[in-house]
Amino acid sequence: MTTSIDNLLAILDVRRVGELLFEGPPSGMVISRAFGGHVVGQALAAASRTVQAERLPHSLHAYFLRPGESARPILYQVEPVREGRTFSTRTVSAQQDGKTIFTMSASFHDRENGLDHQFPAPATPSPDSISAESHDVSQWPDIYQEWNALEFRHITEPVADRSEASPSRSDESHRARIWVRATEKLPDDPVIHSCVIACVSDLTLMSVALRPHGIPPRHDGYLVASLDHSVWFHRPLAADNWWLYDQSTPSASNALALAEGRIFSADGRLAVSVAQEGLLRPTARQTLR
Repeated sequence: MTTSIDNLLAILDVRRVGELLFEGPPSGMVISRAFGGHVVGQALAAASRTVQAERLPHSLHAYFLRPGESARPILYQVEPVREGRTFSTRTVSAQQDGKTIFTMSASFHDRENGLDHQFPAPATPSPDSISAESHDVSQWPDIYQEWNALEFRHITEPVADRSEASPSRSDESHRARIWVRATEKLPDDPVIHSCVIACVSDLTLMSVALRPHGIPPRHDGYLVASLDHSVWFHRPLAADNWWLYDQSTPSASNALALAEGRIFSADGRLAVSVAQEGLLRPTARQTLR
């Protein structure tokens, strides 16, 4: 369970059981299905153990193939694909019961000098100006009750009920912004911070695709599942300082939705970009309006 920083770090501390084989500990979460963010974070941690320490992750692209079980460990097989002068590429296959539940490609890069530009950070209230009570876990799926290792300050208020018969066309209804930080100091290791951010990037992202339809984050009557997840690490970011997660959804159709995220540091640096496609399928008792 991610009820403390120690718990979160323990979950991400994969154990080497072979030259390129690692075991990720079970999350111990109350939900039976393994949380996708934990799998992403563990896979990135495993891949990072096989590259030079100064070579940091700059991108990952992952697919969730089968549901995993949260109460059991996951095996991660790492395959070195390329070892270049400034880049290293790895593929990771996650398995339970001999079945592949997840695959990921990750690339690592030495720091280099080059051109520098970014989208500006959006104008938002500071986290200190937002009440801690803005994060009401009763409005979110049960998994959020187990994330006491993180502090959330919601800029965008979650949808309370499905009040509209058709999707809203307003820009703000397609967007959600939230401040996030770890509640305690993390180790001074940039890979750990990248793994934590990769893990957390999957936590709230798909909920933004529910907003245009007036569906609350608890999404009763809908099956919501991550299908693929991509992360680009642009600039260093300390996960134990406040960071802004600016999330939006450009499209949903055919029971699939696309969500995008930009993560900014508190001083406005664009640190991480995220994209995810997810399944949004109405259950038998739910009909589309």
